[in-house]
Amino acid sequence: MTQFKIDPKPYSRGAAFLTLLEKEVLRFKKIAIQTIFAPILMAALYLVVFGQVLGGRMPTFEGVSYIHFLVPGLVMMSLLQNAFGNSSSSMLSAKIMGSLIFIQLPPFAGWELGLAMIGASVARGLIVGAGVLLVSIFWSAPPVDHILWVVVFGFMGAVLMGSLGLIAGLWADKFDQIGAFQSFVILPLTFLSGVFYSIQQLPGTLRTLSQFNPFFYIVDGFRYGFFSQSDFNPWISLSVVLVCAVGSAAFAVLLMQRGYKIQK
Repeated sequence: MTQFKIDPKPYSRGAAFLTLLEKEVLRFKKIAIQTIFAPILMAALYLVVFGQVLGGRMPTFEGVSYIHFLVPGLVMMSLLQNAFGNSSSSMLSAKIMGSLIFIQLPPFAGWELGLAMIGASVARGLIVGAGVLLVSIFWSAPPVDHILWVVVFGFMGAVLMGSLGLIAGLWADKFDQIGAFQSFVILPLTFLSGVFYSIQQLPGTLRTLSQFNPFFYIVDGFRYGFFSQSDFNPWISLSVVLVCAVGSAAFAVLLMQRGYKIQK
């Protein structure tokens, strides 16, 4: 009798992470109208309305028109909200539908699943942000003085929000809780981060309080990459964003590794 020998393909380091990452990316690509194009359209409407209504009335940086000032804020706002929404909805949906068990059964480490969800959130956030920036060209594209600053702040902002979304998805038991977290935490912090205005316009107390909002440093540092001007020291902003992003990602991965609210 002929015997067949099976030569198993050696396990490639990182294959689990890449497989899970591809799964998460395919998840939002299949509904791109909702996850990609709808947020870009919403940002374009903000640009049209605020750019036309407030253009010439809102003081900005020296030599910078309001519509140019507005574009980086809208890009970052869209990026942050979509990065958060991707990981939070993915994790909570998997918990509610019971599909998370099919990922837990294979020998995947918790950190691989956590990083894959954060990575897919970064991808969605950057795609939406790039789409908003591309759409802004039809009106008046702002200059980009420091492309590296734009990329770094965009990436780190997406990492931060993807991590916070994963933490929120692990914590929440129903979509109402995610909605409340977005409405009472994420949305106010985003709108009060200087997306539509310079914090130099605020009274002293509110200006001081704004400096305790981590989203302010993301938007302000991102805007520095366009105009070489900012409301705060860009190096301090970079340090704050880096600490927040790395800290939140590490905490999210730790929760996944320990199976927080996943393992019974």
